Amino acid sequence: MNPDLSQLRDIHLPPPVSWWPPAPGWWLLLGALVLLAAGAFWWFAHRRNNRWRRQALQELAGLRSLPSGPQAGVIALSVLLRRVAISRFPRREVAALNGDAWLAFLDRTLGANNQFASDTGRLLATAPYMPEAQVASESTRALFDLSERWIKKLPRRGAA
Repeated sequence: MNPDLSQLRDIHLPPPVSWWPPAPGWWLLLGALVLLAAGAFWWFAHRRNNRWRRQALQELAGLRSLPSGPQAGVIALSVLLRRVAISRFPRREVAALNGDAWLAFLDRTLGANNQFASDTGRLLATAPYMPEAQVASESTRALFDLSERWIKKLPRRGAA
């Protein structure tokens, strides 16, 4: 028997697979990319907002190793703390402070009870006027440690 080929119908292919909606794996990849982008944005913003802190701590570390003696180190530390305070707080509130008012400001922003107003912190106000021999290295190390804690504790500008 001879088949009659004229009665055969053409092959009907199914419609092509649509690209939408994507497979679940693509959704997971998209979610991971969004999380990665958000994390990178947060990390860069955090680094940018804390650049001043890293620079101040780096300068503080450099001051610790000054070979010129403890009195010069305390004077340079005083200048550094003043620069950091003026950059982080309104200039009109900080620039005119000196003596006990300056030490009280440092204590208030540190949140500690009279750490700068104690003998260690008072060295900031008295060391520039003392003879070099009277400035003890142990006291300056404690002052540098206290100053480092102050810089690390300061909030960023918007939170202050």
